[in-house]
Amino acid sequence: MRPPKLHISKDTPAYYLTSVTKDRLPVFQNTQMAHLACDALNDARRSGGFLIFAYVVMLDHLHLVTDSLVKSKDIHRFVNGNISRKVIDHLKEKGHTESLRKLRIAERDGNWKYSLWQHHPDTRLLWSEQMLWQRIQYTHLNPVRAGLADHPDDWQWSSARIFHGRPNENEPLAVDLDRIEWRR
Repeated sequence: MRPPKLHISKDTPAYYLTSVTKDRLPVFQNTQMAHLACDALNDARRSGGFLIFAYVVMLDHLHLVTDSLVKSKDIHRFVNGNISRKVIDHLKEKGHTESLRKLRIAERDGNWKYSLWQHHPDTRLLWSEQMLWQRIQYTHLNPVRAGLADHPDDWQWSSARIFHGRPNENEPLAVDLDRIEWRR
């Protein structure tokens, strides 16, 4: 049995989430790191029990449009935690000590730990279809505004192609577009 579709309203809003890397470091500037982020987003969705309607992974931040069936603070915890774990483990495995040094923060006992994210994630509540569509478009246009792509579909780390009906056969992350009930 397929789960019911969601109609975005004041009773069932969506979230627009933004997470920014520590010191705006361009952590996701290479294919391997961006792919790790997409894999971690998919893992977070499965373990956290939330939907992903749209996303973009930029060099130093990400935007995510999701449902509100799970609290936003919990979605941030799943997303940021999963991505941090994968990225930091990768940097340790590959011996990227300089990158790890940039993510280092002091613990109370004088040891070091790492933090991939700034600790002030941004959440916006989207309680209408118009607000949802506006945030999806903003998300998809992010790489164009940043000068990273000429068209939203050109940026590999985005759901834009899926929304435009032109997905690649190897999309880095599927979205739950089929779970939105559009009134239009």
